[in-house]
Formats: sequence, C-alpha cells, structure tokens
Amino acid sequence: MRYHWVSCARRIAALGALLMLLPAAGLGREAEYEVAVETEVMVPMRDGVRLATDIYRPAKDGAPIAGRLPAILARLPYNKDGQKSIGRYYAARGYVFVAQDTRGRYKSEGVWHMLSDDGPDGCDTAAWLIEQPWSDGKFGMMGTSYFGGTQHAMAMAKAPGLATVIPVDAMSNLGYQSMRNAGAFELRFWNWIMLNAGRGSRQSREPATAAMLRQMSDQRKAYLANLPLRPGMTPLKFAPEYEQWLVAGMKHGANGEFWKVNSILDYPELYKDIPVYLVGGWYDSWGGNTTANYMVLSKTINGPVYLIMGPWIHGAQSGSAHGQVSFGKDAAISDHLGWRLEWFDHWLKGRDNAVGRDAPFATPVRIFVMGSGDGHKTDEGKLFHGGAWREEKEWPLARTRYTELYLQPNGKLAAAASAADQASTRFQFDPRNPVPTIGGCISSGNDILLAGAWDQRGGPHIWNFPEPIPLSARNDILVFQTEPLEEDIEVTGEITVKLWISSSAPDTDFTAKLIDVYPASADFPGGFDLLIGDGIIRARFRESLSTEKLMQPGEVYPVTIKLYPTSNIFKKGHRIRLDVSSSNFPRFDLNPNTGEPLNDNRRVQTAVNTVHHDRQRPSHILLPVIPR
Repeated sequence: MRYHWVSCARRIAALGALLMLLPAAGLGREAEYEVAVETEVMVPMRDGVRLATDIYRPAKDGAPIAGRLPAILARLPYNKDGQKSIGRYYAARGYVFVAQDTRGRYKSEGVWHMLSDDGPDGCDTAAWLIEQPWSDGKFGMMGTSYFGGTQHAMAMAKAPGLATVIPVDAMSNLGYQSMRNAGAFELRFWNWIMLNAGRGSRQSREPATAAMLRQMSDQRKAYLANLPLRPGMTPLKFAPEYEQWLVAGMKHGANGEFWKVNSILDYPELYKDIPVYLVGGWYDSWGGNTTANYMVLSKTINGPVYLIMGPWIHGAQSGSAHGQVSFGKDAAISDHLGWRLEWFDHWLKGRDNAVGRDAPFATPVRIFVMGSGDGHKTDEGKLFHGGAWREEKEWPLARTRYTELYLQPNGKLAAAASAADQASTRFQFDPRNPVPTIGGCISSGNDILLAGAWDQRGGPHIWNFPEPIPLSARNDILVFQTEPLEEDIEVTGEITVKLWISSSAPDTDFTAKLIDVYPASADFPGGFDLLIGDGIIRARFRESLSTEKLMQPGEVYPVTIKLYPTSNIFKKGHRIRLDVSSSNFPRFDLNPNTGEPLNDNRRVQTAVNTVHHDRQRPSHILLPVIPR
C-alpha cells in the first residue's frame, strides 16, 4: 500500500499541477510563511475515480519549506476554490492545508451520493495524505454543514492519521431531527437538491443542461405548490442521482437503514477516539444533533469532547444578529479562523496554549444564554434580546429542574394540570392553506425559508404569508400562554411537548412552537412574539420513529414532540407561549391527511384535529428550568 500511494503522488507531480506563490495574510497569531499552492491534484480512490484536490503549503523564498508538517483537511461539495483564503491562512502559520471536492462535485470525477461515499473516499484520501513527503502522518479536519458531515464520516471510518475534528453545524444522524424529523421531511433538503443539481453537479458541466436546471431552481416556489415530487416529471430527471436521492428520501419516513449512514447516535462505538470540538447554534438546523452528538460522544470516547452553542443560524458564528433580533456584540466569534488555529496548535503541534484553560476552551461546554437584553430597537431596527456566554461542565446541565406547564381549557399555560374531567380544543388543518414558516432552525433555505429569531407575524418578507398579521390570529393555531411572569425564568436544555391528540384523519401532523412573548413597548407597540424553538410529529410515527402505524379516526393517542434545544431567559413581565398546530410550511413537508404512502399521495383532505387537556390527559410542555 505504501508504494502504491507514493507512486501515485509521483505521477501526480509529473502531471505538472500548477504551483504558484500567494501573499499570506490572516487573523490570530501572525503569519510566518509565504504560501505555495498546487491545484487540481487528482487523488485516486480505490475504484479508480479521481478527486480534485488543492494543496496549500508553507513556503519561503518562493519554494515550499522542507520537512514534515501536520495537515488540515477540508472535504466539501461546495467547490474547493472557496477555501483559498482559509488555505492561505493556515499554510502561512505552518500547516499544509488540503481542500478536496467530494465525489461527483465540481472538478472531481464520479457520481455524487449523499454522504455514503465520504467514509471510504475520506479513508482513501487520508491514506494518500499521510504518505506524502510533506506529511508528518497526522491531520485535523474542519468545515461547516455538509463538510462537517464529511468529518464525522471519516471519524466513524477511523481514517488513518486523523487526529482531531472541528465539525461546525454538521450533517449527522439523518433520521433524527435532521433530514427526517419525527417522520416529517425537512424541505430544506428539497431546496438543497433543487439548488445544487444545477451548480457543481457533473450534469451542470454541459451548458444547456445547466441552464435548464437553473431555470428549475428559479421556479422553486411553483414546484413547492405541486409536491409530491414524482420521478421523471420535472427537469430534475436530467440530474438522476439528485432526483433519485430526493425521491427516495421523501418516501423513507421511517428511521431505518436508509437514514443510518454515518449515524453517530446509532453507532457511537465506531467513532475514532480523538479530540472533538462540536460547534452549533440555537437556531441552526443541526442544533439538536450537535447537542445529541456531544451527549453520546462524551460518554463513548476519551476525546476530549467539547461543545459550544451560540445564538447563531447555520454557518453564521461571526454574526451577532440573526433574523429580526440582535444578541449583542459578544455573541459573535470575531476570529473564527484564529480559535480553530489554537485548537489545531494544541492537538497537532503539541503547543501549551488556551485549550483546557481559557475561553472558548476553558470547560467542556460553553453556551450563550439568550434573553438578558432590554428589548429596545437597535439602530439596525432589530429587537435587542441580548445574552451572555457561560461556561458549563456538562450537557444537559446537572442542576436542571424539569418543570411542566399544562395546557388549560381557557388557552392558559399553568403549573397545575386542569381539574376538568373532559377538556379539549379542536381546529381544522387544511393542507391547501398551511401555517407559514417564520424563522426557526433553518439551513439551505435560500429564498423559501427565513432562518433565526423572528417575530411571529406575517409581512412582505414572508413569501407565503405577506399579510402583516400575527400568526396567533389564525384559527388553525392553538395558543396557550402563561400570565405575565413575576420573575425571570431561565430555560436551558432539551424541550419536549407531550400531547394527547385525536383526529378525523388516519394520519396527520402536530407541530409545536415555544415563543417568548414581549409586552408592548414604545419601540414595539404591538409587542414581539419571539420564536425560540419548534418541532413536529407525524402521527403515523407516534409510537416509534422506525415503524409506521396509522390512527383510528376519533381515537385518542399520546404523542411527544421534541423541540430543538435552547438557552433563553424569559424575563419578568414576558409570557411563555406554546403554539400548537399541524403544519409549518415549508419548514416541513405537508401531511395530506389521507394516510397514503409518503410522497405518493394524489389527493389531500382537511382534518379536524383535537388536543385533549383534562385531568386524565394532561397535555403539557416540559421545560428545563435552571435555578437562578
């Protein structure tokens, strides 16, 4: 094997890959070197497919420095050319930075498959990397979203030489609060396919096909109105691997083998025992998986495993305002390359530095507690929700007091369950007029979804709900809220909603949103209904995520809705609100209420759905309250 990889490297060098000198500049500690770059190095995989790879090396006097160095690897489907500034930064500070297009994307050969090739391809890339004459035999990885997922894939494949990873907002656990969320399909992946089939795919290399796929992408809102997606009926058929995955993903509701590729929650024992720094956001689409991964990995590997959770949307750790809300300047990580450098210096170069001693590495868990602001309107027109960082030793927090707030017949939330023998609230759910998505834990929402902290009111910024009215005015949303709070309440941790439900339909959805209700003020005379977190349950998966079971119309069933984790102070004078409905579109695909197979319905029907909240069926939200 050694001679195979060495001979491949020599053949690659003989191809005359471009070597050029680039100026070095960056953040954190000062640059030490010039930077030399080799582009379009075609690294062979075990099946002969070659992956396009760029190599950034420290240089002096116009040539790469001699000796063996640790490397940093980024494997991504979003065009390795976008890593130029990052590659220059780390190479100028003594690392070899390697950026690679994943299989079937941009300049790499082969056919793209969602994540399934990234373990084997990553191992082959690792075997090539550690045999290079500039490698000291170990490397770390970094990257966000999909190429956070490629890190997890390589860690689970125990790639040779892999010494540490920093997965940011990383794809993982696809059947758990991810691509599938309690049986519902997250349409951000429909959007991702519609966008990426026409950019970076092998089909997009042909101009006419690329133009057709881009036109399809431009008309995404019209295609949304005509779901379910049927194979061969749209221009997506000209990018067959993308169509095939999307159709299959929208049909596979059960958390079975289809979704278990690189599932850390299902196979934690496969994860390589290396230092891991998990980065997530309270408003990130992968936030629930980030905390879940921490909980399982911190108990499975020696690591060490670190976790940081900020008030961020997907991939936006350098921002302090997300949606219509500002969290204060301290919310942002201003030097997002520098703090990673600190981590790599410690684990790849053995430097005694801030890791294990100072923020953001002082403790295993670092969280941003939202909500300490005064609610004024900033100069940018944002609501100032504020917040502050806090160091913790574990997740969930050991001092948590899990507290129930019960749904009441009068639309109240209260600490005691209703004493009524029978009490319920019903509503109609019409899939032809769904509740619109306004903010939340979103990624890949381009033009169809708004990410982050938003007031739950419509307006021209909401393409499918342009009327400037509050969602609470809709008659298909059940609103339950506390009286104005008499003291501040901190909610930090994992949140669940337990409902007893019935329906006129054999299958339907139930959704839940946790909202921080600001009172009216001079800056916000209508108040501000701040979305904190949301969740869903598809009723046919009420008993198990892996087994479908339709309902008997009119029969009462218990269901549990898992919301995304959060950390928020509900201040004195505010209300805690729970909104219950049956749609959140286009965050989740719509349930037609017919009980037909997933992504194969030919009709929709209105369902009459009921939430029961009496003494025998005490529907409630379970909040992780932190003593103050």
